[in-house]
Amino acid sequence: MVRLLSGFVPAVAAFATFAAFATVAASQSDIDPGIIDAQTGTWLVAPTDGKPGCRLSFTKDRTIGGYAVTGAENCTVPLPALAETYAWTFTGGGLALIDATRKGVARFEESEGSPWKTVEGRILALVKPPGRIDHLPTQAALAGNWILRRPSGEVLCRIKLDANPDQNENGTMSPTGDCTTAVIKLKLEYWQVDTFDLTLMSGDGAALRLTMRADGSFEKIREEGGKPLLMVRP
Repeated sequence: MVRLLSGFVPAVAAFATFAAFATVAASQSDIDPGIIDAQTGTWLVAPTDGKPGCRLSFTKDRTIGGYAVTGAENCTVPLPALAETYAWTFTGGGLALIDATRKGVARFEESEGSPWKTVEGRILALVKPPGRIDHLPTQAALAGNWILRRPSGEVLCRIKLDANPDQNENGTMSPTGDCTTAVIKLKLEYWQVDTFDLTLMSGDGAALRLTMRADGSFEKIREEGGKPLLMVRP
């Protein structure tokens, strides 16, 4: 998960002294280069409420306090508090965005199975976006009718996602048409979305994990194994 250093709106206060960031920066040389490489590239910082976010490019070029960030000007309108982002760095078990004076802009934390997120104030996620998508999908936005099918076009099931969450924050789902035996056996009843990942679940622990594509449809995560599967709007 990720934690904002203080209230995100209207301003974010500094969360560390110059000396503290100097210590963090000095320790960067101890980090496995592969870990640094994994963080480089284009990231989307976006509110989990579905409002637009902005894209930042993380580099592995050393700079004041950490590694250089480009594209902060993209945040001026959607997330103005991030417009001063100058660098990124690892700190205190999380990932921090800092300005050119080494003052904290935002701090993100990551929990097992979930992306980088803030944990206070307005929750923001830090994720690698599919295509040019600039916001995160919400339960309300995904509610409605969908089709589970093979890439070839073979329809496996027509389903409806209900946006009204239960006590565990899961939406309910139900078939709206004939389903193949393979889908029926999964006994899918619930669903949840976490950034760009969608999970369809049964009451006995079975789950089908999908991730969003650039066109807004979903595809089964490859690590799930088995045949490819798409979930598309009718």
